[in-house]
Amino acid sequence: MTHAKVTPIFANDTLWADICEEARQAAINEPLLSGYLHSTILNQDSLEDSVTHILADKLRCETLKDMTICKVLGQAIKDDEDIRKAIRTDISAFYERDPACDKYIMPLLYFKGFHALCAYRVTHWLWNHERRDIALFLQNRISECFAVDIHPAAKIGHGILIDHATSLVIGETSVVGNNVSMLHEVTLGGTGKETGDRHPKVADGVLIGAGSKILGNVRIGEGAKVGAGSVVLNDVKPHCTVVGVPAIGVGKPCQDLPALEMDHLLDRDKKNK
Repeated sequence: MTHAKVTPIFANDTLWADICEEARQAAINEPLLSGYLHSTILNQDSLEDSVTHILADKLRCETLKDMTICKVLGQAIKDDEDIRKAIRTDISAFYERDPACDKYIMPLLYFKGFHALCAYRVTHWLWNHERRDIALFLQNRISECFAVDIHPAAKIGHGILIDHATSLVIGETSVVGNNVSMLHEVTLGGTGKETGDRHPKVADGVLIGAGSKILGNVRIGEGAKVGAGSVVLNDVKPHCTVVGVPAIGVGKPCQDLPALEMDHLLDRDKKNK
């Protein structure tokens, strides 16, 4: 596949070097995947090129063929240093926080939460460059391919883990800080037909459990924890744990930034062990 080349922004890109070494070893261990590993990683010049190749292969369709979608993806990634840094911190977030991830190549090649997040970052760049029709078109393709629906106007920080990812929804005016972890079926949504600033604001280090629904222009404070299956309709104070429908405070996380530890147990559950 032909695509736009991207010059790496890091002179000594140790993460890319580690990914290439993992791919070489994987090609030896599983010869059936050798061709795939060469086309996606080992024949690419940089992590940026690899991400562009992988996303283009997954998102291509009759409307946007290989070369066209590569050009769109490559232009955004080449232009925006913030995207390129985020790719690295997001991969590291998966590697460091997901117990099922013991290699850097795993999110890069196989985790749709990472793919959806990278693709969203391109749509956000397009949205901010007044290319809103193509941004919305790609949002639709991302939803079809990965079962993840993130509006291009949403603002999402670095070091994000979206684990499993299926049925995750992030609305137009949502803001997500850095080092946030969330699981499948999380919704950052509105409460009705109101317009304007109507979606949640999630601060740094927040952990949002599977199936949680955070609705309206509410604020989830730094280092908060939202228990699985909760429905949050009001602000959550920093370093507070909430659970239930509707969610209520039940204490404080044991960690300052629970997103980094991925500890979903409540303090009271630990005490009863």
